[in-house]
Amino acid sequence: MDNERRPRPLNAEALWNRALRALGARAHTIAELREKLLRRAERPEDVEPILARLKEYGYLNDQRFAEGFAAARLENEGLGKIRVLRDLRKRRVAPKLAERVVDETYREADETRLIENFLRRKYRKQPLETVLAEPKNLASAYRRLRAAGFRAASVHQVLHRLAKDRELLDSLAEAEEG
Repeated sequence: MDNERRPRPLNAEALWNRALRALGARAHTIAELREKLLRRAERPEDVEPILARLKEYGYLNDQRFAEGFAAARLENEGLGKIRVLRDLRKRRVAPKLAERVVDETYREADETRLIENFLRRKYRKQPLETVLAEPKNLASAYRRLRAAGFRAASVHQVLHRLAKDRELLDSLAEAEEG
């Protein structure tokens, strides 16, 4: 559609203000903020000096962003390493930095305990054994745990202990491998 209104391109000062507002609203990675500013820049060459200034002032730091992001996902949401790593990569944190930060954050975490806590939180209104006795609920819990970033072996181990239908659980794990 040609009638769509495009936002007015911003000069360097307006871009600086936009960057500060964006960082005030939520933390961004360098790559995310670069992309956001490039979309609005009157002159694309204005973006890098702004990013450099933000880094110099300590407002933009991918290491600090990744550390806070990983810690929050572990402590507040109880997500697994795989999910946090995937989310950091989606936010365009450098892969080696993301891996190092996630490994450090999850060094002391017990994945089995995280899985058990995750299940208790998701199914808090009913006993787990009752929920997992239903084949569709068992399959759903398995998929949900894998999507939350837990390793298949750990998910299988915990659900194997809690579920009655171990054959279904084995078939889910085999289907995922195949």
